[in-house]
Amino acid sequence: VRREGAVLWEATFLTGEAKPRMPYRQSPLAEAKIATIAKWIDQMPPEDPEITLRRAKDAVAVAERKLAWARANRPAVAARIRTAQADLTAAAECRRLIAETVAALGRLDILINMASAYVSRPLAELDESDWDRALAVDARAAYLCALAAVPHLRAAPRGRIVNVSDWVARSGRPRYPGYLPYYVAKSAVIALTEALALELAGDGILVNAVAPGPIRPPAEMDAQEVEAVERATPLGRWGGDQALVTAVLALIETDFITGETLRVDGGRHLK
Repeated sequence: VRREGAVLWEATFLTGEAKPRMPYRQSPLAEAKIATIAKWIDQMPPEDPEITLRRAKDAVAVAERKLAWARANRPAVAARIRTAQADLTAAAECRRLIAETVAALGRLDILINMASAYVSRPLAELDESDWDRALAVDARAAYLCALAAVPHLRAAPRGRIVNVSDWVARSGRPRYPGYLPYYVAKSAVIALTEALALELAGDGILVNAVAPGPIRPPAEMDAQEVEAVERATPLGRWGGDQALVTAVLALIETDFITGETLRVDGGRHLK
């Protein structure tokens, strides 16, 4: 774990040619895929360093528990799990990340871009650094990782790229003030997904995106806020991690969907 200006970078690599029985629903991804997940844990504003550090520690703790479980119960699987860290806004770092993954695991079948900087800031307080950071992390990082991964995905039998946007961006209109750079960046992810899908269709590489809504309440959200989100969601609840996992797996397994952004929001966009 490396803290740089209250930011935690994390990337996880998984190969699952063995079939682990993890303590959650068995995933088809664990059967014959090698995936790269590029993830930037939420970056909080400078005035909230305690929240940032707590989130970083929580994320690391979860990853360590899962890896410890795999080592104890499925050592063959644990041996094929690789974690790494990188500055995903730097092209050289993205190339290194992909190259080291392929060198360690032998091939690359799937790239999942999850990097995100989710920061609320009033318009009057924004400057060029807010814009640059949001575009660099949410959009440019996905672009750079895709460019680095494409040569390896072309060699895979079923290359896939799944990007992560946001349900608000997928709705085509901003709904909450204070998230201008984030909204623009997540909208750019949708455009990137469509453009990459067209460029790579001839190679048999499918490119799609998911647009999550209320998946998991942030740790700092109080009970009233959690209930308010539930009331605003037609299905009346938060989706939980499995809702997003199921959607990503569907886009990995499909052989005739590309350039699509799938909302995973419990119908939140309908209200």
